[in-house]
Amino acid sequence: MASLAVMVATVGGVGRIPVASGTFGSLVAVPFLPALAVMRVQYPLACATLVVVLVAVAIWSAGRAEEDLGGHDHSRIVIDEVAGQVIAGLFIPPSWLAVGIAFVLFRLFDIVKPFPAGLIDGKVEGGIGVVGDDLIAGVYAGLGTLLLMRFL
Repeated sequence: MASLAVMVATVGGVGRIPVASGTFGSLVAVPFLPALAVMRVQYPLACATLVVVLVAVAIWSAGRAEEDLGGHDHSRIVIDEVAGQVIAGLFIPPSWLAVGIAFVLFRLFDIVKPFPAGLIDGKVEGGIGVVGDDLIAGVYAGLGTLLLMRFL
């Protein structure tokens, strides 16, 4: 079970990329965001179920992988970036411009960790601590993208 958790948490090995593994982890979700935006409107219950399952799997796998890899929020764990990027995708329209803005804002907020993301990252243990700050960054990125899209 541990190796399955590590495989999921590293998104099939994407987290093993030696440079900017979080950025590459975020990029995994990017091609799916326009479809997610359409799904959110056409099939809201299915979309919500998909996101809840993704977040639950991310929390489980990140928590287990953290134990196996050693250390809080190990750099190889990138499922949290996938989950956060998907959360950002819940707010945006189905356009590649919106996806690009959400990607950049998510990476910014994931690095800066505005309140309460930094608090979650620093104080909460296990998978919830690993994934929680990225979920907050995703909300901020999604809302920021909506705001910027109004001006473009």
